[in-house]
Amino acid sequence: MSAIMMDGKALAASVKRDVKEKVLTLTRQPTLAVILVGDNPASSIYVRYKASDCAECGIRCLDYRLRADTSETEVLALVGELNRRDDVDGILIQLPLPPQIREQVVQEAINPGKDVDAFHPENVGRIMQFAPRFLPCTPAGVMALLRRYGIDPAGRECVVVGRSNIVGKPMALLLLQAHGTVTVCHTRTPDLASVCRRADILISAAGLPGLIRSDMVRRGAAVVDVAINRGVDGKLCGDVDAAVADKASYLTPVPGGVGPMTRAMLLVNTLRAAQMQQLLTR
Repeated sequence: MSAIMMDGKALAASVKRDVKEKVLTLTRQPTLAVILVGDNPASSIYVRYKASDCAECGIRCLDYRLRADTSETEVLALVGELNRRDDVDGILIQLPLPPQIREQVVQEAINPGKDVDAFHPENVGRIMQFAPRFLPCTPAGVMALLRRYGIDPAGRECVVVGRSNIVGKPMALLLLQAHGTVTVCHTRTPDLASVCRRADILISAAGLPGLIRSDMVRRGAAVVDVAINRGVDGKLCGDVDAAVADKASYLTPVPGGVGPMTRAMLLVNTLRAAQMQQLLTR
């Protein structure tokens, strides 16, 4: 048995084509404002990719590059200005932020209607109530991949490894909304392997290379590797050991699996924000 690789690049390309078509129906070009504080190399690469994705879909991207020593007050002032601008539909703060800037304070300052990352407490609450305005990009990308490959969480045992606000917690909520029976594992979960072996759908977002071994996976399970790490050889890898491919029915590659879908879902959220904004200003 060899797992079917879930092609996130191909699905993301399809999502982007759909976004591009819908952008053409709007009365004005959607605009995404991206704020990057500091010169973190990985963050700079992500922002460049996001700008390229926006251009591909006809979305204007405003790129704000701020010094690493920028104060929290300055960032909040910029967020306030972008909140007030009718021509800005989405606002994204690239994480991580320098230590002098409190992540939660900045995220709470974004207008919830422009919070295309879905990190604002109001948007998190709406997800909890199964009435989302926006869906967090990575979990939404995972759900889109599951749908594309006909993997229905309803009535299935779903295990999420990782409890971050960005992936683990919202991922569990989206699986629960899809009628999965969900277990969330973390650093204090005893006997992680036995919990993982129960999973029909196993999603790992722990950020630990090789964490998920073949002996931790039920034969025929669908395995989604959200993590992006650097292995000892310097190459990109996820949490899931390569040997899992011989046991799982479906598996996401790293790179080329969840990553492209995360970026595609940002475009979907930006389009939705623009649609809502244009309804308000009619």
